[in-house]
Amino acid sequence: MPRTNRRTFLKTTTAAAVAGASALPSLSRIASGQAANRNSELGIGVIGVGGRGMGLAQGFQSLQGANVIAVADPDEKRSGDAGKKFEAASYTDLRKLLDDPNVDAVAIATCNHWHCLAAIWAMEAGKDVYVEKPLSHTQWEGRQVVNAARKYNRIVQLGTQQRSDPMQAEIKKFLHEDQALGKILYAQANRLGPRATIGKRKTPLPIPENINYDLWLGPAQDEKLFRNNFHYDWHWDWNTGSGEMGNWGVHVLDDVRNVAYQDAVSTPQRILACGGRVAWNDAGDSPNVHYAYFDTGSFPTLIALSNLRNKAAGKKGGWTTQAGRPVVGPGTGYIIACEGGYYMGQRGSGKAVDLKGKEIRKFKGGDMNALHKKNFIDAVASRDRDSLNAEIEIGHDSTGWCNLANVAFRAGGAFDGEDARSIAPESEVWNLLLEEMRGHLKPHGLTIHGRNIKMSPILHHNPKTELFEGDHSHGANHFLKRQYRKGYEVPEIG
Repeated sequence: MPRTNRRTFLKTTTAAAVAGASALPSLSRIASGQAANRNSELGIGVIGVGGRGMGLAQGFQSLQGANVIAVADPDEKRSGDAGKKFEAASYTDLRKLLDDPNVDAVAIATCNHWHCLAAIWAMEAGKDVYVEKPLSHTQWEGRQVVNAARKYNRIVQLGTQQRSDPMQAEIKKFLHEDQALGKILYAQANRLGPRATIGKRKTPLPIPENINYDLWLGPAQDEKLFRNNFHYDWHWDWNTGSGEMGNWGVHVLDDVRNVAYQDAVSTPQRILACGGRVAWNDAGDSPNVHYAYFDTGSFPTLIALSNLRNKAAGKKGGWTTQAGRPVVGPGTGYIIACEGGYYMGQRGSGKAVDLKGKEIRKFKGGDMNALHKKNFIDAVASRDRDSLNAEIEIGHDSTGWCNLANVAFRAGGAFDGEDARSIAPESEVWNLLLEEMRGHLKPHGLTIHGRNIKMSPILHHNPKTELFEGDHSHGANHFLKRQYRKGYEVPEIG
């Protein structure tokens, strides 16, 4: 396949985004049992070329040592347009892309329900994998991806690009080696980003003619759709998406695991969640308000997610407190509360303040998107999975926090004030966060005791077995693995 001057120009003008980027040697393909393509570049196939997939394709195409040579999407218009843009082979069926011997690695940006099966099929076909977050739709299938990576000895990276931001190492040194703020007391992640209703039709949404719906569904169940738009709003349908917890929650919780825990904790031991899909009366079933408490055996961790507009006067960003002192942190980001102050992090920047709010230090991020992709292609060349910044087992664990929080919501019942308060002896901040939730709901005419608000019992989770145990475990374990459509089953990999 000839390479045009446009491609050469694109690579040359964007190479400065990643210092030290260089072409991959064809030896990497020989070492992995694949044939080198004619340009000694990593042949990239992109599966799923909606907005995020096109961004991934552009990013890989801009790096020295990688070349987008194939695209696949069950939307024929999307696959055709992407094929023309990148002068690449285009397919509606990802299996045909995986059969292409010139494709060395794939970037997966499908709907969430396809991530794991697409990744496993790719590894079975001898490809390395860059898969978008969240890794999995359920915790069981995420484990099968990790097992497949080990069985087939593939390089697999999760698309949590903050992991490749150089400032993360600076923050960890500041907090842990320098102990600049003292002992960590708790962490809180936030995603308080307004969204709009997805609507609710009286009749099922017609499937666009240019979409192979059987391929689009893949592992998901064939259910009628009553939302207004076919694309993107699948995020808020449990059949295909993971709600805001899987959409943005995985980014901020992965930051907390990386920066606060330094990955020393895989998944929580206890989970308590509260929330609901309220105010909109639309076709979505994932919560648009979702608060959760995680007990890790170390310091408490909380997350506050909401897609409702904050109508509280003068209120901006996210809220946390320590010893009765309220702190307004980033609306999308996280706060690490320490004995001597707070670290407030968000994508691309962060700052540390003392207990009075005086700024101590600022942190500025780098080009995490380009660096994350370069980290992947470098690891493909070296065959060193330990060099990955978001190796798939790390990604599985971070996604797990989101999967477990979603399970807690789905297994929940009516709000129980006594259960909610029972966590207070060890984490007063949880009760204070619930008060904040009450204040957030009130301007919308809602109460935390309303029929649309659910709360889980305290669920006990075993990080080693990845199963719930004890009281209420049966109802929760039900959500750890889904039912798959025939022909699209995620295989169990020992």
